[in-house]
Amino acid sequence: MIDTISWLAIAFGAGLAARQMGLPPLVGYLVAGFGLHAFGAESTPMVNTLSDLGVTLLLFTIGLKLKLKSLAEPQVWGVAAIHMIAFVGLVVPVLLSLGALGLPHLDAVGHREAIVLAFALSFSSTVFAVKVLEEKGEMGSLYGTIAIGILIVQDLAAVLFLAFSMGKVPTLWSLLLLAFIPLRGVIGRVLERAGHGELLLLFGITFGLGGAQLFELLHIKGDLGALLLGVLIAPHAKSGELAKTLLGLKDLFLVGFFLSIGLTAAPSMDMAPVVMVLLLVLIAKGFLFEQLLLAFRLRARTALLGSLSLASYSEFGLIVAAIAEESGWLSSDWLAIIAITVGLSLVIASWLNARSHDLYELFSDRLRRQERRVRLQVEREIDPADANAMIIGMGRVGTGAYDTLTMDKGLKPVGIDADPDAVAKHAAKGRNVVQGSATDADFWHRLHLDDGHIKLVLLAMPQVSENVFAAEHLIKEGFAGTIGAIAKFPDDEAILRAAGVSQVFNLYAEAGAGFAQHVCTGRGREVEERISRMPGVDDAR
Repeated sequence: MIDTISWLAIAFGAGLAARQMGLPPLVGYLVAGFGLHAFGAESTPMVNTLSDLGVTLLLFTIGLKLKLKSLAEPQVWGVAAIHMIAFVGLVVPVLLSLGALGLPHLDAVGHREAIVLAFALSFSSTVFAVKVLEEKGEMGSLYGTIAIGILIVQDLAAVLFLAFSMGKVPTLWSLLLLAFIPLRGVIGRVLERAGHGELLLLFGITFGLGGAQLFELLHIKGDLGALLLGVLIAPHAKSGELAKTLLGLKDLFLVGFFLSIGLTAAPSMDMAPVVMVLLLVLIAKGFLFEQLLLAFRLRARTALLGSLSLASYSEFGLIVAAIAEESGWLSSDWLAIIAITVGLSLVIASWLNARSHDLYELFSDRLRRQERRVRLQVEREIDPADANAMIIGMGRVGTGAYDTLTMDKGLKPVGIDADPDAVAKHAAKGRNVVQGSATDADFWHRLHLDDGHIKLVLLAMPQVSENVFAAEHLIKEGFAGTIGAIAKFPDDEAILRAAGVSQVFNLYAEAGAGFAQHVCTGRGREVEERISRMPGVDDAR
């Protein structure tokens, strides 16, 4: 227990240092794991338990947000399938050729072993991609949705591999799991009655982790069970709230996952050449994703950001290495090689994703030349028509602003949101909302602001970095109207004003004033009379 707590404290310090350097904290967790292992530390049962719980809760929350129809899109299943086949076909000859040249550890690899290794390396890390997308606030973006869909398809392929390789065939009793479908209504009513506090958190833990354990008992991978149970209740109105409630607990458990990767490795110097080769292959992996996404008629930015979020090796590679070692296909050294490679791939991918928008600006000219002439409908130009105001970010704050401008101010606003489901819901309620991502540099080129109709832009996105990015590009495009933005903290206000925002609304500071004004306006004379009767009011006057 003391060792585990000490390691978590070290992970906190490393994660804090990584954040100060502009990197995701998970890079610090990985470095902490490698550092601890270098000093002789090994993973403990508690760290492994935290890791398992974190991955299971992660897949459960993915299911809560998963849009099944997105998996049916050709740019999801098509890219996932073609990439896996093409990657294996490209990597196997490379591994065999280097083995023939006598490269250590590859010289004993035959065709079967090379295929298994290439198959394991074709997977991208679901844990990493979701963590990065959440930190960037881009889970609902088009590229984020596509990346998650591709990862789900990969996870399904991984489950099939494990079932065949480990001889873990589902029992006949597993058919009883279909009873969850007609019970969805009952589960939904229980979810509603759980309220908004600790009971909601307890429901999520019990349903996600308990359900996963039930799947394991029936010889079905528990992580897949957690994902499917999340999908089962995803249509419920409280699924989003449940996912947010589990967020902090899930992130805490995932610290154990990233620590365990570093603690697994037992490196030696003769492994370095193989690790370097596999990291170079990672570049080819990301490039292949990018080219396939472009081939499926996506824009250059969507293709690049999607490929960067998928440019990693998966923890699934460790599982494959362990199975191959038990089967006698690979030596025990390969477990350490894969662990080191996976860990370093996550470090590299974290650095790249933290600078993804800058990288697009750098390579945008080359990438745009590779775009297909005919694009998907969702990627075409945006015309605000006769709108004279724009709200970017149609969450609760943006929706309230939209309705106020329409009903109280007599304006004709247009809303912008990256989530296609949110756009559809707003359209069903009669709001003029179009899909687009304001953190997409190309979005501002696709958006027609040159007619001068738009006089007011309100930035209502949750992350201050997103609002700053949008404000800077509005100024760059020559917008001369008024720009307003929301902020959560006082230090954010100065950052937004420096980016060109003329009016900043601090959500927390202004909430009290808005609340008092709303109550006084609603009760009118009654409120004034009660105030006048308060002791000392006349004297103060």
